[in-house]
Amino acid sequence: MQTAQKTIFIVDDDPAIRDALSVVFTLEGFSVCVYSNAGDFLNAARLGAPDCVLLDVHMPGKSGLDVLQELGAEAFSAPVFIISGQGDIPMAVRAIKDGAFDFIEKPFDADTVVRRVDEAIVAAVRRAPAPDNGAPGYSGDHSGVLTPREQDVLREITGGATNKEAGRRLGISPRTIEVHRARIMEKLGARNTADLMRIVLAGE
Repeated sequence: MQTAQKTIFIVDDDPAIRDALSVVFTLEGFSVCVYSNAGDFLNAARLGAPDCVLLDVHMPGKSGLDVLQELGAEAFSAPVFIISGQGDIPMAVRAIKDGAFDFIEKPFDADTVVRRVDEAIVAAVRRAPAPDNGAPGYSGDHSGVLTPREQDVLREITGGATNKEAGRRLGISPRTIEVHRARIMEKLGARNTADLMRIVLAGE
């Protein structure tokens, strides 16, 4: 049986980046749509979500962060990767707080980008309808406080996974797991991981 072709949207004002990523993903069998500005991408995204989005953080007019907020990235069905330079890590962290799935640093390796996109698509499909699959020690009582992605990370933490293991299972980088862990602890009022475990167990 033939697998449905995956679609990726690439949003970057730099034609060299757009062309390079377009070639890479076309060769990998993706249907590729490229956009040079936020407006064209947002119009296309409203008509239908792709399987994944690669979004540059620095663009004239609306930045990648503006786009995330307007898109409502946390509720958007496709994982959104922010493309950032090495000096943009604080901005990339903010992007994750605004709903980005993960970030990719420039300069990037084509094989690594494809692998991470594939993992993200698999993880997004896997986590879509999983209501009562909590690991031992995980409580769903925090669903009103935590985003769905933060609940996934909390489930991994309470299951004893390291940042690296959790990242591999969820299709995101260990550094992004750290960002989510910090957000979870802040939201639940935990001072450290042991404190977080106590709060979760108390809520069972």
